[in-house]
Amino acid sequence: MPRKVTKSLVRDIKPDRLYNSVMVQRLINRVMLNGKKQLAERLVYGGMQKAADKLKVQNPLEVFDQAMRNIQPHMETRSRRVGGANYQIPFEVKGQRQNHLTMMWFVAAARGRKGMSMEDRLALELHDAYNNAGSAVKKKEDTHKMADANRAFAHFARY
Repeated sequence: MPRKVTKSLVRDIKPDRLYNSVMVQRLINRVMLNGKKQLAERLVYGGMQKAADKLKVQNPLEVFDQAMRNIQPHMETRSRRVGGANYQIPFEVKGQRQNHLTMMWFVAAARGRKGMSMEDRLALELHDAYNNAGSAVKKKEDTHKMADANRAFAHFARY
C-alpha cells in the first residue's frame, strides 16, 4: 500500500503593504509580540527608514536586502552520534532554514541591544549588518568558523 503524502509545512506568507516584500513581512511577523502587528509594522518600517537615512540610501529595501544577505548563513553544524561519540558535522544551509536563521539572529541581536526604543535597535542592527558588523553578522561568522573547524567530520554526513 502506498504511503500517505504529507502536505507542505511551509506557510504561504503574503507580502507586506509598503514594500511588497515577503522577507519584510517575515521580519514584521518575527518582531511582533502578542498579535500586535500594526505596532510591529511601525517599528520595522521606522527602523528601515532610519537606517536608510543614516546610510544616505534612497531605498530602505536595498539596505534591508543587503543586510539580510550579510547575515545569511551558508554552513552550520549539526550534532550526530557515531560509534558512541557525538560529532559536530558541518552541513550546507539551504532555502527556508537559511531565511529562518537570518531572521532569528537579526531579531535576537536587535532585542539584545538595551537602552533605546525597538525602532532604534532595528535601525542600528540594520546599519551594522549592512556594513558587515554587529551581533547578527558575528553569529553568522561564529557558525561558519564552527563548521570550518569541524570539516574533518564532514565524511560522517554521507551515512
